[in-house]
Amino acid sequence: MALDLLRSGYATLEYEISQEWASALGRLEAALTALAACPRTANSGRKIRDGLVEQAGYALWLFVVQREACGLNKIDHVMQEYGVPNEVCARMGQLAMPSIRPTKTIEG
Repeated sequence: MALDLLRSGYATLEYEISQEWASALGRLEAALTALAACPRTANSGRKIRDGLVEQAGYALWLFVVQREACGLNKIDHVMQEYGVPNEVCARMGQLAMPSIRPTKTIEG
């Protein structure tokens, strides 16, 4: 009985991990697709592209962290298989936290 519960718990955990991994891969693919659809321009769309690069870098970071948690430490295959641009590799990591500024001052 206890062994069945242990197997059931392990199967549930394995399922959850695979679902999250698939979700992270989906976010990475979506971010790379959005970035590929945004042309490199000198001025007008640079802010938009920078935001897409940042989002793709974050999605890449999440995917790589999950792979590493499963013991898959080499990311060269990921970069090549998904055609990750160098600018995304350079921005891989957490998203910058938006600055929090009060809109009104409190007078006492």
